[in-house]
Amino acid sequence: MQRTARSRPIVRGLAAVVAALSPFALGACSVKERESDQVAGKQAFVQKCGSCHVLNRAGTKGVTGPNLDEAFRQGLADGLGRDGIDGVVRKQIAYPSMAGVKGSGLMPADLAEGKEADAIAAYVANAVAKPGEDEGLLASAVKAPGSDKPIAAEGGTLTMPADPGGALLYASTAATAEAGPLEVAMPNESGVPHNIVIDGKGETEVIEEGSVSFEADFAAGEFVYYCSVPGHRQAGMEGKLTVK
Repeated sequence: MQRTARSRPIVRGLAAVVAALSPFALGACSVKERESDQVAGKQAFVQKCGSCHVLNRAGTKGVTGPNLDEAFRQGLADGLGRDGIDGVVRKQIAYPSMAGVKGSGLMPADLAEGKEADAIAAYVANAVAKPGEDEGLLASAVKAPGSDKPIAAEGGTLTMPADPGGALLYASTAATAEAGPLEVAMPNESGVPHNIVIDGKGETEVIEEGSVSFEADFAAGEFVYYCSVPGHRQAGMEGKLTVK
């Protein structure tokens, strides 16, 4: 990914974090010693961190926080081991204000704790800046989000769930409905804030869990539905509704 002027300070900030936390990294557990935790770590990372961070192996496309692959790529080239990255990530989870980069204050201090935080750190350390795709149990740890198969409205209601695993996607990138009155509903079980919007027709409130909806009349045509939470649409949380 080409670095923009905006992204360079973020990457430099993460490099500073690596340097500042390197003494902690020396005491971190080896990534190999925690391989069994990485499946749970990947699942927790996608749900709790993926809405903010890019991590290619996890399939996450968040845009409000640092791109983790890019942030640690230079550190790896300079000799920082993956167990060192494990320690850095674990400390950032525990003390997010130490990141010293734009947006770090948005990361909650209680995002993850204890074994869950350890598992996230172990997975990130294993996956960051590594080409290819996860293999074995890690490959199936997170259900592939989204679908191109259209979801059809039933009984005058279109139900378009947010991805339950926390990915910045709806259950499908396509939907169909008959012309006339239509309720557009979005169930959200992910714990990540989402809503659903169709310009000129309506929008729901943003929720982390539960279900929200709006009602409108639709003539035949094509309409785009999307999430208006900053960064979510850009990461791919949108689709096309075809009304016949």
